[in-house]
Amino acid sequence: MAGAAAGTAAIGVNEILAGLVPGAPSFVAEVGAAVIAIQPPGAKQFVVDLFGTNDKLVFNLLIAAVAIAGASVLGVVARHRFGLAVAGFAGAGLGAMAISILLDPLVDPLLAIISTVVSVGVGVVVLRALLALATVPDAEPEMPDWSRRRFLGTSLAVAGVAVSAGVVGRLLGEGTRVAEPVDVPPIPEPVTPLPDLPPAAELGLDGLTSIVTPNAEFYRIDTALITPRLDAATWELRITGMVDRPLTLRYADLLERPMIEQYVTIACVSNEVGGDLVGNALWRGPLLRDLLDEAGVQAGASQVVGRSYDGWTCGFPTDWVMTDERDAMVAVAMNDEPLPADHGFPARLIVPGLFGYVSATKWLTNIELTTWDAFDAYWVPLGWAKEGPILTQSRIDLPRNGSAVAAGDAVAAGVAWAPDRGVAGVEVSVDGGPFEAAELSAAISDTTWVQWRFAWDASPGEHILQVRATDGTGMVQESRQTRPAPDGARGYHSVQVTVA
Repeated sequence: MAGAAAGTAAIGVNEILAGLVPGAPSFVAEVGAAVIAIQPPGAKQFVVDLFGTNDKLVFNLLIAAVAIAGASVLGVVARHRFGLAVAGFAGAGLGAMAISILLDPLVDPLLAIISTVVSVGVGVVVLRALLALATVPDAEPEMPDWSRRRFLGTSLAVAGVAVSAGVVGRLLGEGTRVAEPVDVPPIPEPVTPLPDLPPAAELGLDGLTSIVTPNAEFYRIDTALITPRLDAATWELRITGMVDRPLTLRYADLLERPMIEQYVTIACVSNEVGGDLVGNALWRGPLLRDLLDEAGVQAGASQVVGRSYDGWTCGFPTDWVMTDERDAMVAVAMNDEPLPADHGFPARLIVPGLFGYVSATKWLTNIELTTWDAFDAYWVPLGWAKEGPILTQSRIDLPRNGSAVAAGDAVAAGVAWAPDRGVAGVEVSVDGGPFEAAELSAAISDTTWVQWRFAWDASPGEHILQVRATDGTGMVQESRQTRPAPDGARGYHSVQVTVA
């Protein structure tokens, strides 16, 4: 118990330092990031299936729990060999420090060293104090055993304070991120501003997913356990590789380029049929092909590789973004606000029609031109397909699976998407009967989802509703059921309801 409390104290102090001092590492997050980097194939989908967008919280807690378990073992060792336990604490601290400095370019090495010394020192002091309290000899046995109670009470109090410090430190760290950038120039208006959305873009049904997903509700799936804090004043975007004129653009330089804005629906390849790892937003930024033209793409450059601040990579065909049919962009704004840190501030890639794992690099720092065979991006060696076009999909939002529906005239509704092909139609089947056409909202563009509504006569009993979509090329959504790996989930979404 003394070791566990000491380990908790060390973690709590480290989290407070990480929250208060930009550049100081959170060892829990840094070790977690290292574990993610060596994950085996299939681990991503397993975690997302279990925890969805809570995966980062759960993984942070798991790393902390493993560290505290290790500290409890050192507590047992310390009872008879205190020096060996101190060496264990120091070794763990030095290992976490090395991981932080080597793998995270945002960590200040000096601050990492200071944080290690302070955190390990606090852990060792707490361990010594608690062991001393636990082994004070009594002249005569006390009834009740007050020494035991003092030890237990003190240990629990230390652990409680440490946990509180850790939570506060993590909240401080998240609160000081550049979610709403300060001292950053306003995002310029687009060359051709979009008109307001027509009323017909929304069907106006309570409980139906909105056409534009608010920033705070937009799904987040990435490998960063703590939102990176990139400074726009020092951030740079480099365009390198098979180009005639390599570019280095600062944030202000990027804002000087002509801006476009467009609504684009993006989706995570891990999204299950009927899942919510998909969203639609208004993005603004320079066209990617304009930047690539400025750099001069060389013949034979068949792959665009996006690199994040921490080295995370994606890759997609050059031909996909060099055509006028698709407006891939380096986005700097989301829903008329500077890009939130959770979604990639200062800049990220938005490529209509491609799953995020092959295109949507957040916290973008480098765009490299190379050949298709020369490089495999982050997720490809882990078993995911190298090409990742978003599949035609549809979802039932109303009624919810397992809900009760009143008999008589009833309405089913949801969303359907097929960027960048658009949605031509949505059909609904009741109890395995023929598919019948649903009403669609007015499409914003081929790059966004649409809402749909279907009226049906609900008779008493159990009923199953299924939905399918047809994209703008005339291709009907696939009925065969597949898992998300390696290139997206297939199948019709269905819900079962009780009509009374």
